[in-house]
Amino acid sequence: MRRAACPGSFDPITNGHLDIVIRASKLFDEVVVAVSINKNKATLFAIDERIELIRQALRDHPAAPTNVVVDSSHGLVVDFCRSRGIQSIVKGLRAVSDFDYELQMAQMNNSLAGVETLFMSTNPQYAFLSSSLVKEVARYGGDVSGLVPDVVLKALRDRGGQ
Repeated sequence: MRRAACPGSFDPITNGHLDIVIRASKLFDEVVVAVSINKNKATLFAIDERIELIRQALRDHPAAPTNVVVDSSHGLVVDFCRSRGIQSIVKGLRAVSDFDYELQMAQMNNSLAGVETLFMSTNPQYAFLSSSLVKEVARYGGDVSGLVPDVVLKALRDRGGQ
């Protein structure tokens, strides 16, 4: 079985993230969205909320894949992959600046555990998009509809954004 992990903090998941996950689901038998727990990073949504937002966003998507699971991850992504028999990591690249950092991570992950990283270019309509930018725009009342799934838009509004 060909399995891949799509790791990230997903605070919150954006339509750019969903695009990568759904495209990866067409290439692998199973895709595991690995939602990271980083105690040093302040998040808007708790880990359980992020996991549920991702699950709901996937269920609500018109191209809802049936081979995607969502799980929490802490520590090294390669340890997560090794413990679950996952051979590949899929990452989306928005810009050349993403590539430098991601290439180093990919080489380190391969060196540590033999896990391969595949890079997918982001759909141009989401090339500027990041969770941090979404949170900032929403915090100041900007319209992020069309950039995040409806379930995330509602959650942002419930938190006082938009």
